[in-house]
Amino acid sequence: MTESWRTAFAVYLQPTVLAIVFLGFASGLPYVLVFSTLSAWLTEAGIERSVIGFFSWIGMTYSIKVFWSMIVDRLPLPILTRVMGKRRSWMFVAQIGATLGLLGMAFSDPQTQLAQMVLLAIWVAFCSATQDVAIDAYRIEVMSAEFQGVMAAAYVAGYRISLLTGAAGCLYIAEYTNWHIAYLSMAVAMLIGITTILLIKEPIHQSSQQADELENKLENLLGVAKKVSFWQRFVAGFSDIVLSPFVEYFQRNGKFGLMILLLIGLYKMSDIMLGVMANPFYLDMGFTKTEIAQVTKVFSFVMAIAGATTGGVLVARFGILRPLFVGAIATALTNLLFALLAMSTPSLWGLATVVSADSFCAGMATAAFIAYLSSLTSTSYTATQYALFSSLMTLPAQMVGGFSGIVVENFGYPLFFIYTTAAGLPAMVLVLVLMRYQPKSSKV
Repeated sequence: MTESWRTAFAVYLQPTVLAIVFLGFASGLPYVLVFSTLSAWLTEAGIERSVIGFFSWIGMTYSIKVFWSMIVDRLPLPILTRVMGKRRSWMFVAQIGATLGLLGMAFSDPQTQLAQMVLLAIWVAFCSATQDVAIDAYRIEVMSAEFQGVMAAAYVAGYRISLLTGAAGCLYIAEYTNWHIAYLSMAVAMLIGITTILLIKEPIHQSSQQADELENKLENLLGVAKKVSFWQRFVAGFSDIVLSPFVEYFQRNGKFGLMILLLIGLYKMSDIMLGVMANPFYLDMGFTKTEIAQVTKVFSFVMAIAGATTGGVLVARFGILRPLFVGAIATALTNLLFALLAMSTPSLWGLATVVSADSFCAGMATAAFIAYLSSLTSTSYTATQYALFSSLMTLPAQMVGGFSGIVVENFGYPLFFIYTTAAGLPAMVLVLVLMRYQPKSSKV
């Protein structure tokens, strides 16, 4: 038994898995630099709080990436695609674009060039979201389904390291030098991802006869199969790139298609809802900003990676659905620990314990969930379908999470945390239903 577990953990030392850690780092670094870290820079530059708040809208770029994911999925880049392959070429171009954007931000002054800073931040977010589409597709295609939990854990580890680097690391550099040097350093750090892309191999892309037949069928239904006129070619291309991925998904999953999409929209509900009010709760409990930073940065960072690693191993050993169910239970139940903390005397050790448990369970659930989303994609439409799933998994929770403050103001923190726990129940039920009734698949 010990040997089998040692073998399960040893998979993290494979070169392909290690490469995903570096790609996860390149994925997360631009994200934090155009949000929380940029807010700190703008605050020190004396920019009005209302203007800083508008910068959060840049985050919509990551939620709407599905609209251009089909281009990443199907459109070859001149020369680069032939030399590097479909996934590596798009990752390379997107990371170069993000790096140049960060360099532009490093040489900009928000006090005198705020409009330029806005445009550069939008550009960085667009390139970052685009590379996420390509990286997700690469991660799914480069290894078989049984290792997707491990690949997800590796990606989460790299992503968390980048968040720490782009937040604490960038702030540290800015404190002892200035913001321009800090952002210049972060742009240089993007070379980690670019170098990784140059070293890895392109996954094998196998043409799918079923996908070809589906696309031909849709073209015939739309009456554009002959592709004689410009309009027919346009509609046929739209059908192949945009319609086919969604039709294929429902064709493959049948009556469970909508249930799966509902699960995707609800699975992270309790976790995201709690996250909205976490920092206000810590402050209202009387913890200092230094104490909060020390606990959330250190304990959360370590335990999230440990949880993701454990989740990846559980998926490799037991399949996806059982760890997915355990993750849903664990994530919801740890919210009750916050309710207990809210009703107890403030204690730094109590905060550390609760944050550690929450981060570990969230990391474990995230690894299983990413593996599940990966298993739902077709090899013919990997980028498009995964972009749809990843967008859907955050939007409903973010919308509902906007009302979290109202719940806290009217009912207090203990009932709010119980409310977030209850929000996790529908996901548990849906996983159980899928475990019981969905046809068995080698992927799950």
